[in-house]
Amino acid sequence: MITTDQTVQTFLDYFRERGHELTPGGSLIPAPDDPVLFTTSGMHPLTPYLMGRAHPLGRRLTGLQRCLRTTDLDEIGDDTHLTVFEMLGSWSLGDYGGPQSLRWGLQLLREGFGIDPGRIHGTVFAGDGGVEPDYETWRMWDELGVPVEPTTDENWWSNGPTGLCGPDSEIFVWTGNDTPQGTPTTDDRWVEVWNHVTMRYVRHPDGSLEPMRRCCIDTGLGVERLVRILQNAESVFEIDVLEPWRTTLPRIWTTLERRSLRLVTDHLRSSIVVLGAGVTPSPSGRGHILRRLIRRTLTTLWRDDPTRTLSDLPIELIEHTLAHFRQTVRSQDVRTILLDEERKFSVLLQRGRKVLCHHRFTGPLTEDDYHYLHDTHGLPRDLVVYLRSGDRGARP
Repeated sequence: MITTDQTVQTFLDYFRERGHELTPGGSLIPAPDDPVLFTTSGMHPLTPYLMGRAHPLGRRLTGLQRCLRTTDLDEIGDDTHLTVFEMLGSWSLGDYGGPQSLRWGLQLLREGFGIDPGRIHGTVFAGDGGVEPDYETWRMWDELGVPVEPTTDENWWSNGPTGLCGPDSEIFVWTGNDTPQGTPTTDDRWVEVWNHVTMRYVRHPDGSLEPMRRCCIDTGLGVERLVRILQNAESVFEIDVLEPWRTTLPRIWTTLERRSLRLVTDHLRSSIVVLGAGVTPSPSGRGHILRRLIRRTLTTLWRDDPTRTLSDLPIELIEHTLAHFRQTVRSQDVRTILLDEERKFSVLLQRGRKVLCHHRFTGPLTEDDYHYLHDTHGLPRDLVVYLRSGDRGARP
């Protein structure tokens, strides 16, 4: 069975053999002038070069990037989503085009990783009235013998309301146990593993699109999603790199149901990586994201057993996570911050119980009530809901 490390090396070797130089990978924390709190994709550190600046390593690049996304927090616990993950990428800075990128990508999946061609499906941009369909990519999929589904919004990539954008083509792999059926938009057993973006435009504040002088290709492949498929695992939580979490947490917190175990695994692991990047809990910015992850973890743990504590967490899990993400922060320092944040949250819980005893909050809560409780007393919605549903989650 191929391991996560072997998967990463196979990808990087494949593209280096095709003239791509290895980039070092950026920090989880973007540059000071970047408005984004965390690095969210492999292309994020390369944005200036995708915009036209010459890269010192040349026009063909490949690399591995650690990423964090909080847009999918409500999805955590399913089979495919993680808050902190790793992204493999390949980039053409005005060198080759989208068809070549797809040809190489399909060859790597089929021959390098041994994925059955019958389990692969593509999607392509179908046009939206302002931009014509991506016929070039469409023809390439037909030439490669891969079924393709045209979509609109799902196959248009943008870096935000303004900036780089263009059509993308996604590669899906069938994860069901039976014969592949349906399409990526009609059956969620088709799992997206690799996105190939053709950056053709820059969108201006007025919404207009300006064609780029130099078209670039940006691809991003989710490591954990691909490894799940290669290891024939039920979910990303069952792959080798998460095995220490999967085997340890059920022993120390025995009554947590599966989705809660997955959430706790994801949020604790993500919190460790964020702490490993030098962030500490705070009321705003990156520290607020970290605090939210820790408190969501604690809320889940205390939902049915208020005696659970992060002091139960073996130091080995912290060490394993820091080592995997190549971080040098001391594991004991990470543990100390986690326990201090747990103590602070316990104090907040006690205060929340007192606040919610006020007659104003005896009936159903309005949105204004939730905003008031959060902005004035620092009580997040999840916490208020748990406290009002029988005072569960309050520490003794």
